[in-house]
Amino acid sequence: MRDVPVSPELYRQVFEVDKRGAAILEQLLTMFSKGAVTNGENAVYKTYKNLGNQEVVQFIAGQINIANGAEPLPVEIPTD
Repeated sequence: MRDVPVSPELYRQVFEVDKRGAAILEQLLTMFSKGAVTNGENAVYKTYKNLGNQEVVQFIAGQINIANGAEPLPVEIPTD
């Protein structure tokens, strides 16, 4: 399925240059950039879930930053 090489520049083109992608990224950041949950019966579970969701949008933002010449964020990049 990968006919196009996935690179930091592709992330930049899709999520920063293309206004539709920028709108999608903004929505993803709003929906999935939530912090720790401190109250309630499932607070630990919800916190772990939030952190997992947050890693995805941070990875996308990190790839855009790399394409723009910034230092990579301390996130592991899958190699497969």
